[in-house]
Amino acid sequence: MTNEKTKETKQAKPPKEMVKLLVDGREVEVEKGSYILHAAEKLGIRIPTLCYYKHVQPYAACRICTVEVKRGHKVRYVTACNYPAENGIEVVTTSDRIKAIRKLIVEFLLARCSKVKVLRELADELGIKESPYGYGEEGCILCGLCVRVCNEVVGAKAIAFAGRGIDREVTTPFKVDSERCIGCGSCAKVCPTGYIKVASTEEDKIVHRDVTLGPNTAIYVPTMQAVPNKPVIDTTSCIYFRNGKCKICAKICPTEAIDHEMQDKEKEIDVGSIIVATGYQLFDPKKTMQYGYGRFDNVVTSLEFEKLNCAAGSTGGKVLLANGEEPKSIGIIHCIGSRDKNYHEYCSRVCCMYALKFSHLVKEKTGAEVYDFYIDMRSFGKGYEEFYNRLLEEGVRFIRGKAAQVSNEPIYPEEEGKLVIRCEDTLMGRVRRIPVDMVVLCSAIEPRDDSPELARLLSMCHTKDGFFAEKHPKLAPVSTATDGVFIAGCCQGPKDIPDTVAQASGAASQAMSLAAKGFIEIESATALIDDKRCTGCRICNDLCPYHAIEFIASDKISKVNDALCKGCGTCVAACPCSAIAARQFKDDQVMAEIEGVLA
Repeated sequence: MTNEKTKETKQAKPPKEMVKLLVDGREVEVEKGSYILHAAEKLGIRIPTLCYYKHVQPYAACRICTVEVKRGHKVRYVTACNYPAENGIEVVTTSDRIKAIRKLIVEFLLARCSKVKVLRELADELGIKESPYGYGEEGCILCGLCVRVCNEVVGAKAIAFAGRGIDREVTTPFKVDSERCIGCGSCAKVCPTGYIKVASTEEDKIVHRDVTLGPNTAIYVPTMQAVPNKPVIDTTSCIYFRNGKCKICAKICPTEAIDHEMQDKEKEIDVGSIIVATGYQLFDPKKTMQYGYGRFDNVVTSLEFEKLNCAAGSTGGKVLLANGEEPKSIGIIHCIGSRDKNYHEYCSRVCCMYALKFSHLVKEKTGAEVYDFYIDMRSFGKGYEEFYNRLLEEGVRFIRGKAAQVSNEPIYPEEEGKLVIRCEDTLMGRVRRIPVDMVVLCSAIEPRDDSPELARLLSMCHTKDGFFAEKHPKLAPVSTATDGVFIAGCCQGPKDIPDTVAQASGAASQAMSLAAKGFIEIESATALIDDKRCTGCRICNDLCPYHAIEFIASDKISKVNDALCKGCGTCVAACPCSAIAARQFKDDQVMAEIEGVLA
């Protein structure tokens, strides 16, 4: 059976009509319907403007973009942002007359908003030493960009102009509190003065648990290693999916690749092998109440601290406390939830090294005092011990002993306003109290909550810790008990990036080897059901760990799928009618072997 592929043919677009004009004596050709501002930009000529945004209707509110337009002997002074480019016109952008007009406009604006940085820069550029009209303290220049973006692009219509003359202002419609605002921040983004701020719900307090890693826009690439490496749209934050407006991304996309009407699709694909790489989740430190996670704002998990350090994150890579200040001391506590009989007895392997990395980054970025609370320093990899020694030279203070408690109750004056880590220092042989500004908890790596469900679906086994079990720890470290199903990464157990990459390469090689062969070898000692003895009780169906037995309703008997059966013998032992036997291990075959040995 062949699949017929249909191709959608797009109608050829008619050629664009172009116009020619002169800008400062240089000829330029632009598409009809463009404005003088666009023609100047094409030539690299800068025309200052504070009220232009290409995705809204030009309004010419600030009038700083005034230029001189000549057509024959007629001269006009127009705003470049909304005056159309036409054939044969000559535009002058820097004549003495134009400079005088712009200077007057900026002086008027300074009389209203002298503290706006962009206005001060324009004043310096135009040589304005002092405004003859005085200086005002306002921040809004009434350009109207925020109003137009909110109404035309976002469609929320949450802000508008009110009043006339010197009383004109930007506010909510009729100056009444409105619930129309969707908090998209578009008004703040286009505001040329920075006067509009997106208000924080917690009084400008940095909530570490809300800090996002990487881009936090509606369009983003899922991960740096995403395959395919293409952006996706977050429908929960995209303006179009909230109120049906905007679509700016679709307008500017040169390949017309964005389709907001596209629907999610589910596909069923027949495959010959599966690589399970579902990763891990972090232990929830709220279970260890003694460390104060969730009670104290400046007690964070390792992943939250990693987000603070990310240069592409919300804080720009700055390590900050909840009040926005830089910490002067940080405590890093290892083994939260791991190497602990109450939670997980195993070692999470990566904690020691990323704790050392955090220590180095803190020293590099803040110069704060760093205290590392560890049980044993397990720097086992290539170059790891050298990195540990380097941190000793950098002045990181290592305290050997398990931290017992994090509290905010001071006993000594130096503990006022601090988080106090109470610990046992086994090298000094005494209990210590260490006051710090921030505490980082190195939480254990643990299996994902949905691991048991996936294990049942793919007939995989898992260890007592909940991680997926390999077929053999030495001879088959990436294979599972189910042929064609391989594992890679932390779903098999805690491991760092180099080990994960190595195991993933091995799993990929194993999967490719099956495809290259074109056939697979199955178990020879599979189960065999005697149709005459089978009563259809279905006990074997429920017990088979590989789902290799199915019930045939029409014949009221069960059948074994030899490709899935592993010959474990569970069904043979459980069958009440002795209707199931293992090939090569039937009673008469076993007795014959015994007789042969005794003979």
